[in-house]
Amino acid sequence: MKKEQKQLGEVLIAKGLITQEQLNGALAEQKRTDEFLGALLLKRRAIKEKDLLIVLSEQFGIPYVSMKDKYIDWKFVGKFDPSLILDFKCFPAHRDNYSVTMAVINPLDVWMLKKAEMAAGGLKLNLVLVSCSDMNELVRRYSEYSRAKYI
Repeated sequence: MKKEQKQLGEVLIAKGLITQEQLNGALAEQKRTDEFLGALLLKRRAIKEKDLLIVLSEQFGIPYVSMKDKYIDWKFVGKFDPSLILDFKCFPAHRDNYSVTMAVINPLDVWMLKKAEMAAGGLKLNLVLVSCSDMNELVRRYSEYSRAKYI
């Protein structure tokens, strides 16, 4: 029998990361704006980004990693369609003989997942969750790499 997954808000309250009042306020705003609950809690400064990412990582069953100071193989990255990185915020972080690991900020984005699977070229697709600031830095560095490649 499949165990029912708790809602994000319930988990955050159970872990003592937010209060019921903070959750209620964010849920009310979510009804008006249709934004992700986690994004609203961050915007309201109710939770730290790292704490949210750790909980989301547990819920999605994918590792949360920091990309700061990670080695980037730009030759490998350069083989991917720029729209995967720039538009879908899906960054090719690692490859071995059997799999490609993509760093993502939203593992629920169905279109991004389809593009990532196609880009993996038949290899197993692994995802890691990264912070928005890490993804923005990866995109910035990719843009610099792309410009330098054509100079």
